[in-house]
Amino acid sequence: MNRLGASTSPYLRQHADNPVHWQEWSEAALAEAAERDVPILLSIGYAACHWCHVMAHESFEDEAIAAQMNAGFVCIKVDREERPDLDAIYMNATVAMTGQGGWPMTCFLTSSGEPFYCGTYYPPEPRGGQASFPQLLEAITDTWRERRGDVTRVAGQVVAHLRQASAGLPDGAAPSTEDLAGAVRAICADEDPSGGFGRAPKFPPSATVEALLRHHERTGDAASYGVAFRCAEAMARGGVYDQLGGGFARYAVDADWVVPHFEKMLYDNALLLRFYAHLGRRTGSPLALRVADETADFLIRDLGVAGGGLASSLDADTVVDGHGVEGATYVWTPAQLVDVLGEADGAWAAEVFAVTERGTFEHGTSTLQMRGEPDPVRLADVRRKLFEVRAARPQPGRDDKVVTAWNGLAITALAEAGRVGAAEDVARFVLENHWDGERLRRSSLGGAVGEADGMLEDYAALVTGLLALVQRSDRSDWAASAAAILDAAITRFADTAADGSWYDAPSDGEPLLTRPRDPADGATLPEPA
Repeated sequence: MNRLGASTSPYLRQHADNPVHWQEWSEAALAEAAERDVPILLSIGYAACHWCHVMAHESFEDEAIAAQMNAGFVCIKVDREERPDLDAIYMNATVAMTGQGGWPMTCFLTSSGEPFYCGTYYPPEPRGGQASFPQLLEAITDTWRERRGDVTRVAGQVVAHLRQASAGLPDGAAPSTEDLAGAVRAICADEDPSGGFGRAPKFPPSATVEALLRHHERTGDAASYGVAFRCAEAMARGGVYDQLGGGFARYAVDADWVVPHFEKMLYDNALLLRFYAHLGRRTGSPLALRVADETADFLIRDLGVAGGGLASSLDADTVVDGHGVEGATYVWTPAQLVDVLGEADGAWAAEVFAVTERGTFEHGTSTLQMRGEPDPVRLADVRRKLFEVRAARPQPGRDDKVVTAWNGLAITALAEAGRVGAAEDVARFVLENHWDGERLRRSSLGGAVGEADGMLEDYAALVTGLLALVQRSDRSDWAASAAAILDAAITRFADTAADGSWYDAPSDGEPLLTRPRDPADGATLPEPA
């Protein structure tokens, strides 16, 4: 029986009608695997993930594949946004085994949660040299029955690696000023001519460009400023930025920022809003100031939930005629522009937004980019008309889950971008719903708070947001709330055996294979104030 219908996670609810006997992570689920003497099939993803939807449609909705899963495994679904502790442990295992990670994440575990085989997406039939998902299930079942010793050996090796990786940094590992300057030089040397760093796919490097901008502010270094500014301009002019509604997609599938993977995440946009607000304040750049203003509008307009919190994401896909289609809400053809704007403005918009007959995306459609410095009055009129028409199209689904950490990032960004009222609304929602005076909860849905404990990032991001409000608001109680939450964080997350070290998961949380901690910046970690 599928047991996801009552979940507070929209992602898990998306799978509530699967013929797979999904259940949430729990001691009971692990005990069932031990009682049945079968492995656990752990599938981790999130609501806005395109390939999660693909694997669900291809495999989890298939009766025959579901029957194979149910017969041979205890099947557990996890929302990575609701349980970042589980996601961190099993993503580290996946990367250790395969050299790469991603979602959907597919892991096979012993009944004690030890991973012995991990991967990501698997197709329903053999494809491009990759085994099919049913073939993988059969192989795992055979190995479990016939070669249990190999399973035990591999699981033990992986667990040892995970525990070593979570041991933290050695004493004396704090970087020196010269270390930091050397890191900046290395980052600048790695700049891509198209703006940003590396090859496709390209993710907005929000933490990196923020750090470069602050390095410039501290030292006057021109090189770090140039790299940050060129990256900011390339992203803001690219298809990865929503030229009509504001806000950034999670990443670009190409190296030139033209074609986005269309989901929009709260954490990306909160961090980028903060960066563009800082850049605009530092330089007076009209582009940076406009992007900051439009991104704040996007957060409030498109992610706002009843009561003042902010939803987690907009989906990569738009449902059209019963099928999820990437980009259907956002892309245009020259003829569509003319239909909305008329011949003259339609041709002008096609030139400004780089909409071509051949198309820059799929099936002759184009994402919208921004070329040159178009007349601002004409541009505003064209954007308004196109946005109104786009709003009448089918829209991507929204994950209404309110995550504490990401709302904390948004509080900071909105406050520092001058949207203090909106920031206070978010702060009130989180404090009233997620904080009980002693501990934070990770998330809520429709006002119902989930069972998952807040992680270190939840405490840290919310405290940072409340302190940003202290600096920009007349209310005095923000500081008291921040102090209480910080005291709780010290009690629950500080490593008492190592000065200055912190765990990501609480000391009184659910016992897992390891107590995860990561000393490196990730996609959702806030920059220090």
